[in-house]
Amino acid sequence: MNNTTSPKPVPSRARAVIIGGGVSGCSVAYHLAKLGWSDVVLLERKQLTSGTTWHAAGLIGQLRGSQNMTRLAKYSRDLYVRLEAETGIGTGMKQNGSITVALTDERREEIYRQASLARAFNVDVQEIDPARVKELYPYLNVSDVKAAVHLPLDGQCDPANIAMALAKGARQHGATVIEGVKVIDVLTKDGRVTGVVCEQAGERHVIETENVVNAAGMWGRNLAAQSGVTVPLHAAEHFYIVTEPVPGLGQLPVLRVPDEQAYYKEDAGKMLLGAFELKAKPWGMDGISEDFCFDQLPDDFDHFQPILEMAVRRMPMLETAGIHTFFCGPESFTPDDRYYLGEAPELKGYWVAAGYNSIGIVSSGGAGMALAQWMNDGEPPFDLWEVDIRRAQPFQKNRLYLRERVTETLGLLYADHFPYRQMATARGVRRSPIHEHLKKRGAVFGEVAGWERANWFAGLGQEKEYRYSWKRQNWFDNQRAEHMAVREGVGLFDMTSFGKIRVEGRDALAFLQRLCANQMDVEAGRIVYTQMLNRRGGIESDLTVTRLSETAFFLVVPGATLQRDLAWLRKNLLPDEFVVVTDVTAAESVLCVMGPKSRELLSKVSPSDLSNAAHPFGSASEIEIGYGLARAHRVTYVGELGWELYVPSDQAAHVFETLEHAGEGLGLKLCGLHALDSCRIEKAFRHFGHDITDEDHVLEAGLGFAVKTGKGDFIGRDAVLKKQEEGLKRRLVQLRLTDPKPLVFHNEALVRDGKIVGTITSGNYGHFLKGAIGLGYVPCEGESAADVLASKYEIEIAGERFAAEASLAPLYDPKAERVKM
Repeated sequence: MNNTTSPKPVPSRARAVIIGGGVSGCSVAYHLAKLGWSDVVLLERKQLTSGTTWHAAGLIGQLRGSQNMTRLAKYSRDLYVRLEAETGIGTGMKQNGSITVALTDERREEIYRQASLARAFNVDVQEIDPARVKELYPYLNVSDVKAAVHLPLDGQCDPANIAMALAKGARQHGATVIEGVKVIDVLTKDGRVTGVVCEQAGERHVIETENVVNAAGMWGRNLAAQSGVTVPLHAAEHFYIVTEPVPGLGQLPVLRVPDEQAYYKEDAGKMLLGAFELKAKPWGMDGISEDFCFDQLPDDFDHFQPILEMAVRRMPMLETAGIHTFFCGPESFTPDDRYYLGEAPELKGYWVAAGYNSIGIVSSGGAGMALAQWMNDGEPPFDLWEVDIRRAQPFQKNRLYLRERVTETLGLLYADHFPYRQMATARGVRRSPIHEHLKKRGAVFGEVAGWERANWFAGLGQEKEYRYSWKRQNWFDNQRAEHMAVREGVGLFDMTSFGKIRVEGRDALAFLQRLCANQMDVEAGRIVYTQMLNRRGGIESDLTVTRLSETAFFLVVPGATLQRDLAWLRKNLLPDEFVVVTDVTAAESVLCVMGPKSRELLSKVSPSDLSNAAHPFGSASEIEIGYGLARAHRVTYVGELGWELYVPSDQAAHVFETLEHAGEGLGLKLCGLHALDSCRIEKAFRHFGHDITDEDHVLEAGLGFAVKTGKGDFIGRDAVLKKQEEGLKRRLVQLRLTDPKPLVFHNEALVRDGKIVGTITSGNYGHFLKGAIGLGYVPCEGESAADVLASKYEIEIAGERFAAEASLAPLYDPKAERVKM
């Protein structure tokens, strides 16, 4: 009698094909099927959970770095609790709580700030003292513990069983899950997915589909590359040990000791100790074997030993507990420690859910729900920019870059999460033509989207590096000097990292009128500040558009959002529209001359007429500078008279040298991005990704002045008219702390009349206004502006509340008189 069963047949057609049977792929399949996508097929080349899921630690921590990531983590926790009843498969989900301890004052500040954030996100949290830690965790040496936070509803689970439960739930709702099927290729036509070629038991099959989900984990980068899609991730080794059974060891909270790069989990009477060491080991540089399945990597006890030695001091019972398992397995990490979700900008219908940076179990339940909703509705259910695949830069798929970067990003999970912390590895990829000039003059660089940008300038004899802290860092006085130079004299910023896009062709005007909320039909040489909205009235892009000619427009966007903005433009281009969208970022450098003496400086190096009459605010024209030419845009992000000079890259060094030489008698100061940010927040200028996102309605963000509903139809117009009719539910408010000492960065709790009502979306120190400044949304349904301002406001920082002055108009130059001097 033959007991072998035939493999499950591969269908010829599906609405979606999911590649990868780890917890991420299973979650997407489950949520799509629950939405009614019955013809969903999940293909796993080996067996479900092989690769990474099977050896994950299964920690469920609800509190993440933002409200929506916390929302997804809480969703995962709740899903894993109810899956057991729904599918009959035990998920091992236990809400045994978690404790994070601090061994330094800096770490205490960090975890207390996180506790304030947890309260703002409605997560149950308590700050506890070392004595209480000892009660909850009797095995722990607390002699040097300075502080701790306890989240009683956190917990742990069984990762493999969760994936199995999700797969069973997907099948129950009509999805097909097939193991032992290897995907060979993704078929495309005219820029979109049309099918998948796969192999089962040596036989090839083609599945017609318009949607593919790359949930292939550490294989995801190479799979994506076959289709010309960028998914920058790289595997790194992750280590943990499991002890022999410890007599009397009962259920304990999950314990994190980030200052020792360690976490602890009691599991079935044994203790698991895992590490996020500061310098990690990349793995799979030559590609990952197709045969790799439930494999372990070779032990490296020398690498793990420093963590173990600290752990034995922290938990003395480890000294006598035998080691049952020393485990090393691969996990995928990304250049910024955030995973990838969404539709790839290069290929319509190609979706990504990969790169989970060791938080795949707590993330995948929510991420699968969010991606399924996104695929179903054609737009994300809420702001997911921090994990959006469109943030990935094309160069980041470079394997050497990724190999070096993941040595750092693994360890950053438990490193101090200081404000302004810069990556140390894989730097210097994208540089302005005047980079070396700035370096010689004391520039200390930060990195955004691979661009090296001068964040501040060190003085003579001052060290040219960051000294991180939650208090005033070593560049605070430098920022003040640069800030005040812009307010009182003249400063020069290198903003070459701006994203620059040309939109041109016969239908360029009609195209931009449909995408932009402001009036685009202006005369050549005019600059329009506008937003591109989605159908909910949320902000997809924040940009300036300069009309160069009847058929050509020049768009300037933040460097970090360039790929997103290009994708949005191309996605909304109609088949019969004659429009060409071109990324011209590298073609021009941008030198920003800002401050009340900026006209005086430019007049020394240019014979062009820069008067208000000839060159008013919001206009652009070509001017001469030294021996070169520049297109001078009279706009500002600092709230002063000034020009952004768009200079051909080959002339940038000459123009910089000319400006610098002419500025010697005017006190010209080189300024960095930190000063730019402190100036913009005094002026309450919005920062995309923080203050304004695709979830924030343009009117509630206070940007109604840039919306012209009377011009005709545009994307989001109906949502604007509806909001005007119904009234605002919340408003973006500017707040200044009356005590000049505390600092505000981002995500502090916003308190109105004694109750937490939101968070600070962005913050910096206002050196002219002499206090920390933050922006944040305040609920205001049925209230007037006067009602909003009549309340008492505070900002909670690490558990302590500080009084704040609130304003709806900019606290600095509310009538914008200085920009029009």
